[in-house]
Amino acid sequence: MAQWLFKTEPSEFSLEDLLAAPGRMTRWEGIRNYQARNYLRDAVRIGDPVFLYHSSCREPGIVGLMEVVRAGYPDPTCLDPESPYYDPRSTPERIRWYTVDVRLIARLSAPLPLRTLRQERALRGFQLLRRGNRLSIIPVTQTLWQHLMELTTLLPL
Repeated sequence: MAQWLFKTEPSEFSLEDLLAAPGRMTRWEGIRNYQARNYLRDAVRIGDPVFLYHSSCREPGIVGLMEVVRAGYPDPTCLDPESPYYDPRSTPERIRWYTVDVRLIARLSAPLPLRTLRQERALRGFQLLRRGNRLSIIPVTQTLWQHLMELTTLLPL
């Protein structure tokens, strides 16, 4: 089992949106980076835990805990011309992008902000904290996962 951090912009899809989703589940769609696509296609598995991270907002940080409930499959939004994630280079025979389904299992009692993460010596080297990191799907080692869990207080749903 691997652990992950999935980034989302709350103006696009937030913790509140996931709380309001049927069964608190959603398709994690719109990933348009090849390395992130490869993680979704080849490495993310059912049961993998995932931190939900809000980015590009006033206070970026970890806000929730999810689990993968459906492993990687072709992202249908890339074939839909009405979707903001449409990719005219994808065809039904050759879909370029992948997605997974996730379910929210807990929210944090308070967000774990990026500024706090940057102060933690144990998190040095964490891909999220590297300058210029734009990847929206980030693997989290077991050691880093345990440290992050120690910094959080989860509220069951």
